[in-house]
Amino acid sequence: MTTFVLVPGYWLGGWAWQDVTDALRAAGHDVHPVTLTGMADRAAEAGPDTDLDTHVADIVRVIEDNDLTDVVLVAHSYGGSPVTGVADRIPDRLARVVYVDSGPLPDGFAQADFGGPEGRAYLESLAGDGWRIPLPSWEDVATTMGASLAGMDDAALARFRAGATDQPLGTVTQPIRRTGADDVACDLVACSFPLPVVREMIAAGHPFFAALGGPRWRLFELTTGHWPMFSRPKDLAELLVDLTT
Repeated sequence: MTTFVLVPGYWLGGWAWQDVTDALRAAGHDVHPVTLTGMADRAAEAGPDTDLDTHVADIVRVIEDNDLTDVVLVAHSYGGSPVTGVADRIPDRLARVVYVDSGPLPDGFAQADFGGPEGRAYLESLAGDGWRIPLPSWEDVATTMGASLAGMDDAALARFRAGATDQPLGTVTQPIRRTGADDVACDLVACSFPLPVVREMIAAGHPFFAALGGPRWRLFELTTGHWPMFSRPKDLAELLVDLTT
């Protein structure tokens, strides 16, 4: 049995992992999908001061309060930001970290920096009340944000939008601070980024990809859009099991 902790990305709660969770539990594994502060049924807990540190603490609390050890910590998309902080704070409780179409934030960077100054300005412009980012149109998600919707049918898109929650702005604009505790084994599951492109970015020293070429890393591919928990959930669950056996 493997203990999985699953962390979702922008706008999503732990519910987004339901199909993956069901498949993993059916295979006999212990699974903890996380709903971060301000998301899904925890929406009322957010405020203007909700930031990346808040979400790091959320995940640490799930792991410590449940006394979990040898954890396979799985991060999707934005989830890679707080998960990077968790791996820095409690590496002794982790067996490995799996980044699904995601990656570790370099020290001093925020998730909003991934898209450069224009991408950051776009996210900030969406926060009409100053601290919450609503889910934009699917056209903007696919074009302006560059997140592939491949593999998601109308039902999946409707399910996503119905369950989406505004993302607290501070969670994507607060830079991460790391202590350098980089001894946890890591995997990348590339979905919307083909591995040859990932390897090119590693070789070029791109700040969000360079670390993926280190000795702690293994690189895998699950070809689909940016949200494999909706487009290929059973395949994603099987791959997660394969990575840990």
